[in-house]
Amino acid sequence: MKLYQLYSKQLLPISKQKAWEFLSSPKNLKVITPDHMGFHILSGADRPMFSGQIIQYIVKPFPFFSTKWVTEITHVVEGEYFVDEQRFGPYALWHHKHFLKETKKGVEMEDIIDLKLPFGILGQIAYPILVKKQLHQIFKYREEKLVELFGKVDDVPNILELKSI
Repeated sequence: MKLYQLYSKQLLPISKQKAWEFLSSPKNLKVITPDHMGFHILSGADRPMFSGQIIQYIVKPFPFFSTKWVTEITHVVEGEYFVDEQRFGPYALWHHKHFLKETKKGVEMEDIIDLKLPFGILGQIAYPILVKKQLHQIFKYREEKLVELFGKVDDVPNILELKSI
């Protein structure tokens, strides 16, 4: 069983409260997802985030292929972190932790995603060819969109790593 991890860290020149208000609203996920992903929320985004919340989406990870994705918000500590886990969708495992930390220059956003692909060896072959590239592209888009919305801290590099674990 091969597991992969995506790690992302970005500093934004905004308050922790402002970051939380934006990131904890399920509706804003569409704002920070590339248009080519065909991301559309079907249900579950009509309330502020809470533990146990089920959110259903349609997503188009590759041309001519769309799928339903169902996630559950499993943990929420207001203003600090939340965790979403896939209940149904394209991954065999998707566990996404979102952390916020106040700094002197703004708020540090940290994401840790542990994932596993379906289809055994075929999934392992697809990871470096398709999936790793797609995840990198999605998170780079998110990074750029957040800079566009909230600004940038020039002297602090952002981190985006994808690795096997």
